[in-house]
Amino acid sequence: MLEEIDKHDFLYQKRTYRGQFNPAALLFNANLQEFATRVSYISNLQTLGKLSPAESYEQIDALWNQLKSSYSSLGYNNLEN
Repeated sequence: MLEEIDKHDFLYQKRTYRGQFNPAALLFNANLQEFATRVSYISNLQTLGKLSPAESYEQIDALWNQLKSSYSSLGYNNLEN
């Protein structure tokens, strides 16, 4: 019998963290993986014509700002624009 696959786990796969462990680095790694996955989906939707370049840019820009905010809130303050 096949194991049931959770749609969220299938769409947003997480890779194991291999860096030096600390809670902030682990959380930022998870945020970075989610950013990369979502940017990939947005890029694919734009390539298929489902999103305009402007919509894609706006969505990716919003995701980038969320990632920068996450980075700062975790105590990393030297992220460049």
